Amino acid sequence: MPFLVALVFILLVQWLHLRLLRLELPERAHRWLPWLLGLIHVPLVAFALMRMAATGNHSAMPLLRALARGGFYFQAFSVLHLVIGMVAQGLWRLSRRLAERADAGEQVPEDSSRRTFLRVAAVASTGAAVTLGASGSRAAFGDPLITRLDLTFPDLPAGLDGLRLAHLSDLHAGPLVGPQTLGRWRILTERERPDLLVFTGDLVDSRPEELEPLLTAFRGFEPPLGRFAVLGNHDYFDDPRPIWRDLERAGIRCLENSAALVTCGGAVLAVLGLQDPMARNGQFRRMVFGPGPRPNEAARDLPAEAFRICLNHRPSEWEQALAAGARLTLSGHTHGGQINPIPGFSSAHLIGPRTDGLYRQGEDLLYVSRGLGVVGLPIRIGAPPEIVILTLRRA
Repeated sequence: MPFLVALVFILLVQWLHLRLLRLELPERAHRWLPWLLGLIHVPLVAFALMRMAATGNHSAMPLLRALARGGFYFQAFSVLHLVIGMVAQGLWRLSRRLAERADAGEQVPEDSSRRTFLRVAAVASTGAAVTLGASGSRAAFGDPLITRLDLTFPDLPAGLDGLRLAHLSDLHAGPLVGPQTLGRWRILTERERPDLLVFTGDLVDSRPEELEPLLTAFRGFEPPLGRFAVLGNHDYFDDPRPIWRDLERAGIRCLENSAALVTCGGAVLAVLGLQDPMARNGQFRRMVFGPGPRPNEAARDLPAEAFRICLNHRPSEWEQALAAGARLTLSGHTHGGQINPIPGFSSAHLIGPRTDGLYRQGEDLLYVSRGLGVVGLPIRIGAPPEIVILTLRRA
């Protein structure tokens, strides 16, 4: 079903794109456009089918993988091109309505300048789409921003004062995020010399075998207080049990409605993890792998003096983390909107009010990371990827 939805979306976008391209290209090229658009998307559809069917060794198909990535980039270009072209169409219609009002309501006939205006606007939109796509790709796959924050808690145990943790989220290892990018993220994170490393979900794009390049990239990076993770919704697109198994074998403690105790300077830190609601949905392969978030289960038998940090993929589930007694909750999921064409407005507001950055409720804090990877389109606009380095301070 997800593949069919994606295929319908691709066909709809390209049908609209075809209409726009016919405005800006000479008529002799029109007959070739459907064939060209189809040819661009054949590798993308073939690669998606192979992934859905779980056939073949995807790492052994570099040409198909590269062509499929080209199809992803063309989708990004198409969407941007269409948005800019629709804005141009809207401006033309607005100018006509204003002209009709100026002429006391008389209908102003469309003249030959309309097609000229729209053609010029369409050509201009091509340049704008290419520019936005290139800058968005650079933002997505260039070095991420490193966000460094000191977080102050009046009841922080003295032994935890100065503890540095690295928070990575939404890496989406897979077709769009390869070993080289993952390796660069590891280098940048390790340079910060954190005491603790946590991953807050969406480790892979959709398949368990995509985890191996991530584990390879982070092999040997072992902060003194350990490495912990929870799974995100994308990690449940398929059977998550291989992900649980491989994380544990690699020395990354996977916390699914459970907790781990860490001792530092005589103080106790409890790292809790809540299971993502996708575990109980079973909508992709009709498999159910857990009950979703269970704060009481995660916090069971924890010592009262332990300072609690909760890993919780979705910021919309912050209340569940608070129910587990979390003083600091770390989330991702939103990508900060990932593509924010309107300055000052995050597309993530469409799914919830907590989009990125620091949030406070009383003395409890939530940090929502914009994450590192991409999903759907291989670009980021107005939502640069980030590595989050948090230092705990005692007031």
